[in-house]
Amino acid sequence: MECLTESNTASISIEPRLNIEDRATDYVPILRSGAWGDIGFRSSMEDAYVCVDDFIHDYGLKNVSDGPNAFYGVFDGHGGKDAANFACNHLPRFIVEDEDFPMEIERAVASAFLQTDTAFAEACLLDAALASGTTALAALVVGSSLIVANAGDCRAVLCRRGKAIEMSRDHKPGCSHERKRIEALGGYVSDGYLNGQLNVARALGDWHMEGLKGSRGGGPLSAEPELKTTRLTEEDEFLIIGCDGIWDVFMSQNAVDFARRRLQEHNDPVMCSKDVVEEALKRKSGDNLAVVVVCFQPQPPPNLVVPRSKVHRSFSAEGLKELQSFLDSLET
Repeated sequence: MECLTESNTASISIEPRLNIEDRATDYVPILRSGAWGDIGFRSSMEDAYVCVDDFIHDYGLKNVSDGPNAFYGVFDGHGGKDAANFACNHLPRFIVEDEDFPMEIERAVASAFLQTDTAFAEACLLDAALASGTTALAALVVGSSLIVANAGDCRAVLCRRGKAIEMSRDHKPGCSHERKRIEALGGYVSDGYLNGQLNVARALGDWHMEGLKGSRGGGPLSAEPELKTTRLTEEDEFLIIGCDGIWDVFMSQNAVDFARRRLQEHNDPVMCSKDVVEEALKRKSGDNLAVVVVCFQPQPPPNLVVPRSKVHRSFSAEGLKELQSFLDSLET
């Protein structure tokens, strides 16, 4: 799958092979995806994205259920575009070629992140000009399961009946959970930067930066992703995944509200992705921009019915006094 190609849409509606007890309860999403990228106000484009709407078709997988098997990813490069493009091209293949996929998805995905990191290190040994790094976020839809794996400060946000559900957390060096891990591995955080060099705590690549990874990637900069899995239901409307240039100017709920309005207008995930990017530019995001929108329903998001609150009206003592005076005047 070529990265940073023209945005695309696809639909999958094949009935998955479910256990008898699951047929009554499992919701099967119908996937429609779109993506958009823009150089923004930077001098070069270092973001990449990938949409693979059907693993079976694109990678010739065997022994995989007939339901949705999709992969979406965003990659935010730094120090050059090569690490982002490498991860964009290799990460999905490492996942689907794992012998445990799709039976043990989380293990296969975590292993693929580390394999991609190691493979890029080997590529850099052959060509030093490739030296660079990238954050990476992958979202997989397998049957009715959504699996998100993140290493860095890209973000995935699920829209569940209009509510933003964060499916990842940003790996910044200053975050308490990342700082503790960094310091335990001999690193430090200075002014929000890992070892004073990098403003993310997890990334693929960056093997050329001294003191960050070590010979086997055992340094304070980790390529190991955090994973979060959820079972999709009929209330789940769409997923937004984007590089940090998007989240510099959008709060998660704000992004969901904006995208939801656009999908209600045109119901097109490609146009919605473009709308989000253009809005980020209007809000003066200073970074490259890349976003993927994945819809789980064929119809646009419904209008939400907000229950009307009961309004209790009462007169003040002064108002009652004035009313009584008025009534008294009518009697005279």
